[in-house]
Amino acid sequence: MGTAADAGQLMTMLLKLVDAKKTIEVGVFTGYSLLLTALTIPEDGKIIAIDMNRDSYEIGLPVIKRAGVDHKIDFREAEALPVLDQLLKDKENEGSFDYAFVDADKVNYWNYHEMLMKLLKVGGVIVYDNTLWGGSVAMPEEQTPEVFKSDRQATLEFNKLLAGDPRVQLSHVPLGDGITVCRRIY
Repeated sequence: MGTAADAGQLMTMLLKLVDAKKTIEVGVFTGYSLLLTALTIPEDGKIIAIDMNRDSYEIGLPVIKRAGVDHKIDFREAEALPVLDQLLKDKENEGSFDYAFVDADKVNYWNYHEMLMKLLKVGGVIVYDNTLWGGSVAMPEEQTPEVFKSDRQATLEFNKLLAGDPRVQLSHVPLGDGITVCRRIY
């Protein structure tokens, strides 16, 4: 369930390319991608990390602390949509984030996208994980393994919506379970 190592390498490069300092992560699990982000951003960088399960986050927290980057993380145990909504209520947050990573409930990816687009600065990057969903997005429905059927349609719809979003430059990368990189162009 964690981010694939090859996808993580690309994410760290993207963080450096956009000179990310202020980031947000929706869906943390045990914190591998969070650790990569914290290690990559500058010493005074900040990450708002949102997950509904603090127990999973705390599994990886000792590694994050040992790496000396826990001070960069503002962990919020909550559903993501209310936290993003709260961030948007502060007008200073609009257009202030350099980077976002989303690996959460697939059915809400488009809702996250709409909110993150308001928080992300022009030129900033959002990375969405699991956008190939086990390859099921390229399979006929009847050949899709049962384990992938629940979120297959939501992932397909999200991919189509992203492809039609004129606000982003898009690259679908076949690393891990598929990551989609979106650069905000306006």
